[in-house]
Formats: sequence, structure tokens, C-alpha cells
Amino acid sequence: MTVNHSADGRVPPAFARTGSSPATVFGPSGLSDHAVSPLGMPVALLTGNVRVAILARTSTDDNQDPRQSIMRQVRNSKQPLPEAWTVVAYFYDVESGRKDLAERGQGTDYERYDIPIPREGGIADLLAEASRPDRRFDVVMCESIARVARRQFEGLSIERELDECEVPLFAANEPIMLDGRRSQKVLQRGVNRVIAEYEVLNTLELSWGGLCEHVREGYNIGMPPYGYEGKILPHPNKDKADKGKKKTQLAAHEVRGPVVTQIAHWRYHEGLGYSDIADRLNADPVRYPPPMPPGGAKRARGVWGKSTVGDILRNPKYTGYMVFNRRRTSSGSGQVNDPMKWVWSTQPTHEPLIPKWMYDEINSDRLARRGSRSGNDLNSHPATLRTYVLRGLLFCGCGRRMFGNKRRKSTYYQCWPRANNRGRPDKYEGHPKAVYLREDAVLDAVNTVFNDSVFGPDRHTVLAAELATADTTQAERRSVERERLQRVLADIARQQAAIMTQARAGDPNDPFTQALRTDYNELDSRKNTTLAVIAQLDTEDGNDPHPLPSLDEIALLDELPVMVLTLAQWAPAHLRTLFEVTKLAVALDQDSDQVHITLSLHAAELAALATLAAEQQETAGQTACRGCADGGGDLCEGRTASSAPDVVDAERAPSRTRTCDLEIRSLSLYPAEL
Repeated sequence: MTVNHSADGRVPPAFARTGSSPATVFGPSGLSDHAVSPLGMPVALLTGNVRVAILARTSTDDNQDPRQSIMRQVRNSKQPLPEAWTVVAYFYDVESGRKDLAERGQGTDYERYDIPIPREGGIADLLAEASRPDRRFDVVMCESIARVARRQFEGLSIERELDECEVPLFAANEPIMLDGRRSQKVLQRGVNRVIAEYEVLNTLELSWGGLCEHVREGYNIGMPPYGYEGKILPHPNKDKADKGKKKTQLAAHEVRGPVVTQIAHWRYHEGLGYSDIADRLNADPVRYPPPMPPGGAKRARGVWGKSTVGDILRNPKYTGYMVFNRRRTSSGSGQVNDPMKWVWSTQPTHEPLIPKWMYDEINSDRLARRGSRSGNDLNSHPATLRTYVLRGLLFCGCGRRMFGNKRRKSTYYQCWPRANNRGRPDKYEGHPKAVYLREDAVLDAVNTVFNDSVFGPDRHTVLAAELATADTTQAERRSVERERLQRVLADIARQQAAIMTQARAGDPNDPFTQALRTDYNELDSRKNTTLAVIAQLDTEDGNDPHPLPSLDEIALLDELPVMVLTLAQWAPAHLRTLFEVTKLAVALDQDSDQVHITLSLHAAELAALATLAAEQQETAGQTACRGCADGGGDLCEGRTASSAPDVVDAERAPSRTRTCDLEIRSLSLYPAEL
């Protein structure tokens, strides 16, 4: 460490302090030309007796002891000080050096440690005092520039603020030069600043890579989500395992695991909203115990909330895959990252509570329904007079929901992109100005589907015809590949058995016997690889969103009565319930005027569906089709051939209103225009 006050290395006598007042001597100062230049040091540093403020910073106690770190930094900062320099204040923080400057010096983590050094404040207090004319110090000293900040921008900002106040910043690992030359200092300071940022970034990158590998191997990070419990395993590294290090995998909880599955089924099969699901869960807290927040029992509400339900349905860990980086760190306020940035394990690593295909459809449906209220209640707008029985169930070929529209005596559902996509003509390029579907035409087609495929006597025949046209290429490919791999496994087992027979009869030290051992190990490696491929095929079968139904699943149709429905006579509330129970979806084809009607029946809802249909038939004065129930005839008594087609053409009609009657709306909102 060098301390150079002048060109000849001596403290100029004209500026030497005696006591507290400098001796005023007029004449040549003996300072170098660099010292008296505009680039030189402030006069206060050339008077001999300089007041010093020590600046220190350390991170939290993850990998170090903050108490010892602060004490070491203070000691190292004092060592290179000239004898005439006096430490008058200590400023230090226990926080990350990568924080924004506006967030620095605001924490209280330093209070957690018994640091035997008087603290005058943090970096924010240091900068505030440096700007005052009555500041107590002339210079700031630190152990290294890395202790000021770990990012160059923040480090330069702090140094610039101090320079503007004529308070130099020195580091113990850099020369203290007071002869006015600053170019060398700027060069070395810049190198040290770059090294400081490189070191922290390199460490973070290496640590991040380790976390990603940790996740891909199936180990959990953080608190296990609701429905799972942590399964503690020895660390795979023997040295760390000997030191007591462990890792955690997820295992389904005996009580809470089925709750997660039930929540997913309610959402997928019944289309319930988060609030409705929370109400069902709170109705039976013994069967569906509420989750415990990270803060423990003190923060526990003891009830389910809709935000908790939403968090569960959006958590991909329930698919059996280990997922990391869904949210930013605490410095990012927990904001959810784009799914492209999520880190997934390559294979399922724990028991899934929600099938992957169901998770995908639930969350895709959530995005598709964004901005649309659940259920079929009236809109909260004061001018709303009606709702629509197919609200939220009809989709245009462009992917948008079609909204209801009453015009004269007919009800339409329309898609009008320009209504809320102004300024984005490219978003729906080629889309017609407006697309309309008549409600009665759609309901006729839906009625036909229910009578033919759900409650009709020939529903098994209709289902068989549909299955005959289903694309089963991928499922068949997996089946053929699985059979081939099973034959490979059988052949490997046969070869290993033969090798074992020869190895037992041979001398263990014989080269031939040793070669047999090598062959056996190679076959064992092939067996493990083959088993892994079979497991992957099984996973793909489980993740197939539309697998062919089994015989048991097809037999569920027999749980429904045989009857003929006339949906036009149903009350709108009952009709809406029917559509929600069966998860009705009507999608207009992108390239034609046809719609695709989809129904989903869940085993748990069959009894409710049958009861609903029977009650409505009784209310409407209708009877079940006796002839169909007895298996007789193509058209039984009480059933007539429906004129509704299997597909519906999109129709166009002029319209302006949505859920409000035009006349009433004009009277109530625009009286001056009438």
C-alpha cells in the first residue's frame, strides 16, 4: 500500500495541522501540478489530519457470518490509513449488494447480529450526510469496491454522488494516491468493479445451474405444496451424506392429496369457479382440511379462499413433474414468470394428483374464459335485462367467445372482433366483419346430440361409430412399440440367465469369466434403458387428453335412462345446469359454417344428470320413451324424427345490442336523444 501526498513523498509543511487549526502560511505550497489541477484531491485531504468514515456491507448468513464479516472489513479498512487519518464514523448494512440503489440501506437485518461496532447508519445515511456542509468526515474508506455494490451501475452511482460532494472513496486493496493523479486509480477501480460484478454473476450462474439439475433429478425446493409431504432422502453425494446433508422429494399426502384431485375434477368436469369450489370445501372442513400458510398457525385463516384454489389449479407440480422458477425471487415481489422460463424435470418424479392433460385443459380454459364471469347470472350492469343460456359455451373459429344478442324475436350469438380490438386490424385479418349463430338452430342440434348419443336407445351404436373414426395412430404406435420392447426384455433375461450359468461354472479369475461379467453388465444397462422407454410410453398413455374409453367407461352410459328430451320446453335455469354438468362446448369451424358440439360425461355426475333429466321431463309433462326402453323400433312412441341437422350453419343478421334491450337502454341512458 502506498500513500503519496506530494511529488517528493513528504507532507507539505504549509498544510500540516497542529492541534485543531491549520497554520496559515502564504507562498508556494510545494504541491505537484496534478494536485492543484481541477482533477486533484479536495483540500481537506491535503491538510494532514483527515476524518474517515468506514463503509462496510455483507450479505445474509447463508454462507457466512455477517458479524465476523463486518468486523473483518472494518479491520482491513483501517490498516492502510495514514497515521494522521482518524476514523470518526461507521456505516454498514447486512443486505445484498445487487439491490437497486433506492432500496439500499433500508433493511434491519443487522439487528439480528451482535455486531460490536457502533453503527451510524447504512449507505443511504452515508450519502445523505455526505451532501451536508456539516458532515463529520472528509473521505470514505471500504475494504474493496465490491463491498460498495456488486453491480457496476450502483457502484458508479454511489461514487459519483460522493465525488459531487467532494468526498473521495478509497478501497483498502487499492493505492491511496493524493498527488492529484487519478487516471491510474480510475483504471484500477474500473477493473476491480468489473471483477466484482463478474464474480457475483459467475457464482449466481453456477448456483442456478445446480438448482436446475437439482430439480431435474426430482428434488423439491421450498415448502411442499398442499397435498404433498416431504420425503427426506440421504444426499446422493456420499461425502455430503456423511455430514448429514439430505434432499427432499414429494410424496402424496394420505388426506390432503385426494383434496387436490377433487378440486381439479370439480373445475374440469363441472366448470365450477374458484369461489364455488371454496364454498364446497368449507362446507366439510374435516374431509377437506384447509391449507396451512408458510407463516404457520398464527397466519392461518382456517378456511379455503378462492385465491388458494386458483393457486392449486395453476401449480404444475401436481402433474407429477418437478417444476422450478415459476415465480421471481423476493426481489421480484413474487411475480409469476412466463411459462417459457419454467424449469421442468424431464420425467414425472412423484405421484401426480392432477393428470397432465387435465392440468393443460384447465389452464387453457382459464385463459379462454378470462374476462368472463362464471355461471349464468345477470350482468352487474344496471341496464341488463336478460342473460343467455349458451353464454360462454359458444366459440368462434378465431377462438373468441361469442356473445349473446337479442334482435326482434330471435336470439343470436355473434363474434365482432372490431368491437374490442381497435387499432389491431392485423390480429384478426381475414375475419368477417361479424359472425352470427342462431340460438334456436344450435339448441336443435344440441337436442339431437343428447337424444342420439346420451339418452337414446342407440347410443352405444353411435359411440362405436365415433370411435371407429377416431385417430388412434399414436396410441397404436405406443402399443406396438411396448410389445416390441417387452420381447427385448425377455431376450435380455434369457441371455443374462445363460451368462450366469456359464459364470458359475467358470474360474472367477479366468479372462473368459471376466468377459462374461462385462457382457452381463452391458445387458443390464440395456435392460434399464428399455424399462425407461416403457415407462415413458406409459406416461404418454396417461397424458393422452383424449384416450379411447375402456369397456367399463362405455358401460357408464347404461347408468342413464332411455328417454327423449325436448330442450325447447326446458326452463332456462335447468337447461343451463344440464349444459354445465355435461360440459357442453360448441365451436364454430374456422373454414366452414359448421359447428362442432362436444359433451363430457363424468362418472360422478351421471346420477345427477339422470335425476335432472327425469325431473325436467316430469315437470314438462313428458314421459320416457317406453319403446326405446324396451329396445323396440327405430322410432318409438312419443319420439319423432328431429329435423335438426347434425351441423349448424352460421347465419348473419344486423344487430347492435348485447345484453340490453335497445328501447329500454335508450330510455334509461340517453333520454336527450329521444
